[in-house]
Amino acid sequence: MIKKGIVLAGGIGTRMSPLTKSVNKQLLPVYDKPLLFYPLSILMLAGIKDILIIVNKGQLQQFKKLLPNGKNLGIKITFAEQKYPKGLPDAFIIGEKFIGNDSVALILGDNFFYGQNLTKKLQECRRLKNGAKIFLHPVNNPSQYGVVKINDRNKIIKILEKPKKFISNFAITGLYFFDNKVVKLSKALKPSKRKEIEIVDLLKKYNKKNKLSAEFIGRGGAWLDTGSIKDFYEASSFVSALENRQGLKIACLEEIALGNKWVNKKHILSAIKFYGKCEYSNYLWKLIK
Repeated sequence: MIKKGIVLAGGIGTRMSPLTKSVNKQLLPVYDKPLLFYPLSILMLAGIKDILIIVNKGQLQQFKKLLPNGKNLGIKITFAEQKYPKGLPDAFIIGEKFIGNDSVALILGDNFFYGQNLTKKLQECRRLKNGAKIFLHPVNNPSQYGVVKINDRNKIIKILEKPKKFISNFAITGLYFFDNKVVKLSKALKPSKRKEIEIVDLLKKYNKKNKLSAEFIGRGGAWLDTGSIKDFYEASSFVSALENRQGLKIACLEEIALGNKWVNKKHILSAIKFYGKCEYSNYLWKLIK
């Protein structure tokens, strides 16, 4: 059972400059909430309560102002700083002490996930004991992503980073589940031409030992990588349309915590006081009426 989760919220956010010159991308709004709420909500929906958020050096206080320690959500949040981007597997090296002897989930801080059966799938993935599991989703432009080719039994037979020739339209999303061997394997990775250690190389190590499996978000589900201004505002439009139509909020952290019975009415009232008079607080009031 996976008890630990990491949100990798570092990175420079160059593609979104000048917006990201003074503010971390994960703190910018996707419709009515900071982007960070969305990946954090995915770990909470999986049932993970012990979470490490990795941020850029010098930006720690910005995050702590938004999420002091997680007590108001019935979870434990700790922070670590990354001096400069060294590749996604660096999250496991930075988080070695945090991970300890446990298995761990990793989600990228700029990834957005949505789906009807997603919570059930996340909780199933959390039961991982050995190996690794990745989430796949079809895309129109596979040459821009890490891509997986699978056979008719959903066995992964090839993994390529930004393939020039079409091999598959199944992109590797920014959500991963690993056993405890991930720390040792990450440390053994050699930097690529980009001078970073690559998540694709880590996945290949697991796949070589037949320890890598795939999960699918499924039809009707959504995965958005908010790496550019266009993608960022597409995510905002998506959330806006769904929330205004359904009257329900996506990635309301307090609602997830309340549903999991990690918090009670007192915690929600405290959250309302923390956020002040706003639409988000109005929604929280409805939860406890």
